[in-house]
Amino acid sequence: MSGHSKWSNIKHKKEKTDAARAKVFTKIGKEITIAVKESGPDPVSNSKLRDLIAKAKANNVPNDNIERTIKKAAGSGNVSYEEITYEGYGPSGVAVIVEATTDNRNRTAGNIRACFSKYHGNLGQTGCVSFMFDEKGVIEINDEDGDIDEDVLMETALEAGASDFEGEEGFYTIYTEPDDLIAVAEALEAAGYKPSSADRAKVPQTTVDLENEDDIKFMGLLIEKLEDDDDVMNVYHNWGNA
Repeated sequence: MSGHSKWSNIKHKKEKTDAARAKVFTKIGKEITIAVKESGPDPVSNSKLRDLIAKAKANNVPNDNIERTIKKAAGSGNVSYEEITYEGYGPSGVAVIVEATTDNRNRTAGNIRACFSKYHGNLGQTGCVSFMFDEKGVIEINDEDGDIDEDVLMETALEAGASDFEGEEGFYTIYTEPDDLIAVAEALEAAGYKPSSADRAKVPQTTVDLENEDDIKFMGLLIEKLEDDDDVMNVYHNWGNA
């Protein structure tokens, strides 16, 4: 990989991280709303809510926002959300998983189906691609100033229970078992690191590289347009040269 494309890939990652950060609270806010509706607003008796508060803090969400969301969710007459996962294929059979949280299943399904068909993909049956992905905890740390010693960070992460570590020019990704995510994120914070995001993710076991310019264009648009949909929480795929 040439220096230029590597840099543009990292630049793209950084921009994406900034955009993702803006969306991360919308997402956690919806998850908190669902948890409060299911088991009440008290984190002492609601372990799912307790985990989400820890996750929100690991993602730098201000306490005021967290408390406001819990209060609002506990109030009456709030919309009820449901979580739905869609699976399908992009151009040339790239596997795509879309996680959505919606108050209107028909609207969301229609929008997602239209998006797939517009950009040369198609929605499949549940289970058609999920077996190609592993559920993991993923913590990202941006080191724009180059202050981080990669070896020290790696050692800290692995000692805290991380299962894998990747470093690429100031952009570090730490993988954990799904249930270890919060503990590892909190250990990194305690050691003075500031994760830009910490969340569970579906990580592809293998990736598919696209050669055809049209396929590359439409696959990029498919991901972008899915991520732009307000109901969509996460888009996972196994496109290798994204």
